[in-house]
Amino acid sequence: MDIAGSKGIFVGGASGMCRATATQFHAKGGQVAILDLEKSNGPAVAEELGGTFYPCNVMDFDGMVDVIGAAVADLGGLQFLVNTAGGGVAQRTVKKDGSRHSLDDFRRIIDLNLIASFNINGIAAEHMSKNEPNADGERGVMINTASIAAFEGQIGQVAYTAAKAGIAGMTLTMARDLGTLGIRCMTIAPSLFDTGLTAGIPDEGALQLTKDAAFPRRMGQPHEYATMAIAIFECAMMNGSTLRVDGGQRFAPR
Repeated sequence: MDIAGSKGIFVGGASGMCRATATQFHAKGGQVAILDLEKSNGPAVAEELGGTFYPCNVMDFDGMVDVIGAAVADLGGLQFLVNTAGGGVAQRTVKKDGSRHSLDDFRRIIDLNLIASFNINGIAAEHMSKNEPNADGERGVMINTASIAAFEGQIGQVAYTAAKAGIAGMTLTMARDLGTLGIRCMTIAPSLFDTGLTAGIPDEGALQLTKDAAFPRRMGQPHEYATMAIAIFECAMMNGSTLRVDGGQRFAPR
């Protein structure tokens, strides 16, 4: 698909990988809507990119219908959706004190990552299905964000691993569901990236966490996620897969 003139919604777009993707999309002639928490830097980012900010909570599943609907109405359509919203919690299945992983915390992480992603995709796809297809029959592209923890989660990441593995697992099926509508669905699984979530990791700790990468042995940069996301949008053959962006990193147990 051509970016120039296309409309994109970026959930989690106030910072990090999603902001970098919105920035590259805008630079190539796309129109952007930034969706993020009310307390985020979203208004400034949207202004910088000539777009509009929409405060939201992705765990307000019904509320996201209205937020995305408003963004689509203001944009005048929707061809691109990127979702990086998510997070985790550090708890073992059975902790050292003998207590079990909190079931409430497990559900919350599933809701925040997996259920929210599915909900956002469904809402966005409904809007995309109303687009006039381009010459190749395409109506839109959706990108979700998993993690390499979906494949080799570390100790204490059981909830996060389950949630991100669910996102990776639904990608092909969703792409098949939406194929007759000309809507593509892809997932990016990054390794440790230099974003707000990792800002508190000291340099020595980051080196330790990335020492097993093939190359480069460092945290990823947001623009590297964005480069992959933009390539997915522009290449019609990229569909139904989860792509690792990790420098050959494989997480060790801890």
